[in-house]
Amino acid sequence: MSGRLEGKVAIITGAARGQGAAEARLFASEGAQVVIADVLDDEGAAVAAAIGAAARYVHLDVSNEDDWANAIAMAEEIGPLNVLVNNAAILRFTSIADTTLDEYMLVIKINQVGTFLGMRAAIAPMQRAGGGSIVNISSIDGIGSKNGLVSYSSSKGAVRSMTKTGALELGQFGIRVNSVHPGGVWTPMIGDVPAEVFDAGHTQLALARAGRVEEIAPMVLFLASDEAAYCTGGEFVVDGGWLAGDINPFLPGAPPAPGA
Repeated sequence: MSGRLEGKVAIITGAARGQGAAEARLFASEGAQVVIADVLDDEGAAVAAAIGAAARYVHLDVSNEDDWANAIAMAEEIGPLNVLVNNAAILRFTSIADTTLDEYMLVIKINQVGTFLGMRAAIAPMQRAGGGSIVNISSIDGIGSKNGLVSYSSSKGAVRSMTKTGALELGQFGIRVNSVHPGGVWTPMIGDVPAEVFDAGHTQLALARAGRVEEIAPMVLFLASDEAAYCTGGEFVVDGGWLAGDINPFLPGAPPAPGA
């Protein structure tokens, strides 16, 4: 199947690299016109240039209301806004005891407030378009959590919840709102960790490895497309089986140990 987003206009935040860039490339390959939105101007412009005529770049600080107005205006220069992917996020590892209020609020401002502002900004243009799809990128850490993730998990839990509020309020306008919950994905956000090292830290998962950004993007594509016409308020987990539980090597059914 091809052309799954043919004729649609999409804004993807945090699309200068990592998961957002993978989503932008996939969307464009499926026929969408994509507005790549980020604060990393050089990297974002390079992604847009590599995609070609189907993409353009706009500077967007997701916590800034004026920047959102500019991004919406750019999208509507292309055509009616059909899709918004709230992908932009930051991650900080600190214990509760060591987290300052400023550090906590920085994560909340980008991940949580940025998603709220994006949802709100998309309502009127999607009404003008006759409907649309908002995809909010949460995390498995918005469902569970881990030590050291007080700010990140708080923000992603809020994204999970506001997605459901959005689905209930915006369904009357033909606007669907869903959340995607990746887990264990190797992206630039985790820092300079080689892929093979990151994989080694995920051997307890059912698939025994970390995920790649290209494995998350198809779920986002599905929710953006008309194939998901009856999906709203849902949470879609893409985590290699992380939330299913951990493999215990000492119990029956575990794979053989390496070299065994």
